[in-house]
Amino acid sequence: MQERTAICARGLTKRFGTFEAVRAIDFTVHEGEAFGFLGPNGAGKTTTMRMIQCASPRSGGDLRIFGMDPETEPREIKAILGIVPQENNLDPDLTGRENLLSYARYFGVPPAEAEERVEDLLDFVEVRQKADVIIESLSGGMRRRLILARALINDPRVLILDEPTTGLDPQARHQIWERLRALQREGRTIVLTTHYMEEAERLCDRLVIMDGGEVLARGAPPDLIRSGIGRHVIEAEPTDAVRTCLERHGIEYEEGGESIQVPADDPAPISRTLLDECGAIRLSTRPATLEDVFLRLTGRRLRE
Repeated sequence: MQERTAICARGLTKRFGTFEAVRAIDFTVHEGEAFGFLGPNGAGKTTTMRMIQCASPRSGGDLRIFGMDPETEPREIKAILGIVPQENNLDPDLTGRENLLSYARYFGVPPAEAEERVEDLLDFVEVRQKADVIIESLSGGMRRRLILARALINDPRVLILDEPTTGLDPQARHQIWERLRALQREGRTIVLTTHYMEEAERLCDRLVIMDGGEVLARGAPPDLIRSGIGRHVIEAEPTDAVRTCLERHGIEYEEGGESIQVPADDPAPISRTLLDECGAIRLSTRPATLEDVFLRLTGRRLRE
């Protein structure tokens, strides 16, 4: 079956004065898939998301959401989008139920239908027992689940999430992940940004890694890991002897803070070489991850 295109960008560009925040990028999001934008601070991912949301006009290139142009059809596009912002911006003086009912009015949902949708969504995000508690009294996890419910009040075709689980504990994060997977099974298209590599690896069918306003890599997480790193990473004690050994044998490595990291499809020969030539050193092997790919492409320097 042919895949339908939900979002298509060609040469998409955004400038702020002379600064080019997004530099002629291309990407396609298929209907029903979960698509991620990854990158360090200042990479251009949030700016890209704002253009998709019709919140910021593009400076160049072409962008279509289900064939519609954000510049000429913003109302029609916004009607099919559900937005989960990074900040918890629920009305703190209202209860969870009141927040959802109030938001439904923005989309012209009839009162009786809105009440029915709200009850269904409270069940979906598992907040019914606290639905009549004011927002200020709820935990961070419950607030995030209510924001997800709010984003679904207009029955959107595309769900846009900006750092959906930032600041949540592991239990709350997993609850959000379960809800998002359920939404994707319903056929909704999900577009997200995240700094959690595990989150991207678990949720995204495909993703792009951005830096400096450009796309550095794209593809499914397993494919990016396999092509960018390999199957395993050897972590060795960062000694001069280890560095000398690896360089003598022409083995690629990276300095990773408290360890030297060596990508390897088959780690056994390299591990034996290190142990034979360097003596008693700390050495371990682990599966390669999306974080390894991310750090290799964007570097390990802290971004402001």
